[in-house]
Amino acid sequence: MWQYVAVAVTAGVVTAAVTPLVARLARRLGAMDHPGGPRKIHRYATPTLGGVGMLFGFLAAVVLASLLTDFEQLFTTTSEPVALVVGCLVIVAIGIADDLVGLPPTVKLAGQIVAALVVAVFGIQLTFFWIPGIPGVDILVLSPDLGLPLTVIALVAMINAVNLIDGLDGLAAGVAAIAGGAFFLFALRSGMASEEIPSSAPLVAAIVVGMAVGFLVHNWHPARIFMGDTGAMLLGLLLGAGGVSYVGRTPAPSDVDFYGAMPLLIPGLVLAVPFLDTAFAVFRRILRRRPVALADRGHLHHRLLRMGHSHRRAVLVLYYWSAVVAFGSVAPVFLSPVRFAPYAAGAFLLGVIITVAGARRTPPSATPATRPDEERTGTA
Repeated sequence: MWQYVAVAVTAGVVTAAVTPLVARLARRLGAMDHPGGPRKIHRYATPTLGGVGMLFGFLAAVVLASLLTDFEQLFTTTSEPVALVVGCLVIVAIGIADDLVGLPPTVKLAGQIVAALVVAVFGIQLTFFWIPGIPGVDILVLSPDLGLPLTVIALVAMINAVNLIDGLDGLAAGVAAIAGGAFFLFALRSGMASEEIPSSAPLVAAIVVGMAVGFLVHNWHPARIFMGDTGAMLLGLLLGAGGVSYVGRTPAPSDVDFYGAMPLLIPGLVLAVPFLDTAFAVFRRILRRRPVALADRGHLHHRLLRMGHSHRRAVLVLYYWSAVVAFGSVAPVFLSPVRFAPYAAGAFLLGVIITVAGARRTPPSATPATRPDEERTGTA
């Protein structure tokens, strides 16, 4: 376990140390996120490209992991670390271009597909599909012709789920840390770290937690830097790759994988809040006959602000619900359903109280800021 802690701490420390330098570079390059538009509800220009700092944290953590004996088999018998590094470099390049010049949605989507293809081609790909309850067809071995497109779809979905929730200071980073933490516990509990064919899933989850927490040092409200699409897409790709690695390296679900019947069910559940927000955004725009890529202020965080929650409280409310869903999704591997049910009911009731009772009649956004760095929000 200490090796995972060391890797996570390294990712966090390096991210926290490099991010201020990235902010200075962003100012020199003019990579500033200015107020205006339906999603840019911050009041003052703020440097972006924060994902570059997270990339350095990721690379430092991977280098450390390659030197530790616990991960020796992963690095010597699989190409997953190479797939992660190359895929992350590609998605960060796409993110930098988008943060600097603003890529058209179709171009950005094409870049996401390329990054997902790189990850899949280099070795992180869905291989098995679990179908319990059907005699003789419990496990399907997917051909590359089928596994490749399914992998790309899963990765692109994860990338956009995290990207779309990046709308308030600290929101995407915090939700990613919560999802990574829950997935890390699940991967360890299911015995993934001790498989004959090792998976990068628990390692990726630990790195994501470290990167996200390290970035939160500078991104908590009022944020001194935004992660931009560079960081949001990087976090989404890593969480997606970890989920694909978990499923793709598991030829048969263990006794704790009782909901492993659907690939990526657990990785999807730990990011349920971003996925629900994304699905609702797509459905809302289709109903209004607007382009799916058109930004609006209908996301969950915007609705909490309209309810009267302060910026920080809105973020904390979404943190809470993300934690309830993420850790609630993996809790059954630690507790029986009978023991787990009262905790789940209590957590849900507390969440409703926090969400409703914390709202105020007068939205805090009506209160003017007293200095340039007091009122800033994200850009997704």
